[in-house]
Amino acid sequence: MGLNDTPSGERVQIAFFGVRNAGKSSLVNAVTGQQLAVVSDVAGTTTDPVRKAMELLPLGPVVIVDTPGFDDEGTLGELRVEATRKVLATCDIAVLAVDASRGPAETDRQLLALFAEQGIPCVVAFTKADLLSADAPVSDPAGVAAAVRTSSVTGEGITELKEVLARVGAGKGPEPQLIADLLAPGDIVVLVVPIDSAAPKGRLILPQQQTIRDVLEAGASALICRDAELASTLAALPMPPRMVVTDSQAFGKVAKIVPADVPLTSFSILFSRYKGDLATQVAGARAIDSLTDASHVLVCEGCTHHRQCEDIGTVKMPNWVRKHTGTNPTFDFTSGGDFPLDLAPYDLVIHCGGCMLGARAMRGRIDRAADQGVPITNYGVAIAHMHGILPRVIAPFGL
Repeated sequence: MGLNDTPSGERVQIAFFGVRNAGKSSLVNAVTGQQLAVVSDVAGTTTDPVRKAMELLPLGPVVIVDTPGFDDEGTLGELRVEATRKVLATCDIAVLAVDASRGPAETDRQLLALFAEQGIPCVVAFTKADLLSADAPVSDPAGVAAAVRTSSVTGEGITELKEVLARVGAGKGPEPQLIADLLAPGDIVVLVVPIDSAAPKGRLILPQQQTIRDVLEAGASALICRDAELASTLAALPMPPRMVVTDSQAFGKVAKIVPADVPLTSFSILFSRYKGDLATQVAGARAIDSLTDASHVLVCEGCTHHRQCEDIGTVKMPNWVRKHTGTNPTFDFTSGGDFPLDLAPYDLVIHCGGCMLGARAMRGRIDRAADQGVPITNYGVAIAHMHGILPRVIAPFGL
């Protein structure tokens, strides 16, 4: 991803579903204007979800996802269906491709029920309209946002489908704000960015980039420094900053430097509020105090990256928990799209800020934990709790 690209976690996720040979991949190619997905007359050609980032005006940046047929069979077929189910947990809009010459199949009805159950707006695209006469009727399924008759061969309905998807996406409601709603024009925000062995060379990480952008959107100014220069930076300001935002790993040091009357929080906690449910993750942090040697903790990250010797998820977090509790729980680790369906074996889930996950995907993980009665918390929230400063760093959000 380039510096000018919209992060995938900020794009509306539009996924195409349907049975094998319903014309999903051809439809995706027509919508994207590229030969993104391999197409053939052989059922089950699409074996894994295929993603393409693009601009869908007037909606804006989106990710288009082509999925395997939901009626796939056999051992490999079951794996493909499971991959499709995982896409369901992350998509914002579903497109159900239905072969117009056949009409909705039983599998299509199952998919419609899943969309309704998970609250995903659905647009039905009746494909292969070129095989029908111009006046041949098609029956619109009930409960969908819209239905469009399309042909990937003639181009019929492709523009209309794009317009419908843009309209459905635009109706999702106001965009949440990362930090801008906490600021006023002219405010100064100090962002503390430690540069250590785990920091990427030559760039800022995504949460830092997005926070800077949101500060600018508010008409405020972002002043960036390392934790080593924080004290001198604050002393040089003519007045206290509106807020200090730090990398959570530096909470212990930063909390001692920032005056008590200056609001303090972290990038991870900002993202917890932005993409998840901060109150739920604050409550989940209390479970850290109840961990024992027999406890089982899941540590999750929404992206995949090269892990270093001082990796926060696999090294620092377990060490902080062990030191805080005086116990030695068992830790499991997941990253990227891997998140267990069954969380029953765990006494606590500790999740990253989710900057690479869409809001629906992050919220889905939190809801899954809540539904199964498993406490879930966030890196920044957990670190603040273990440093005894949690009430202070959530105060800016009215909690």
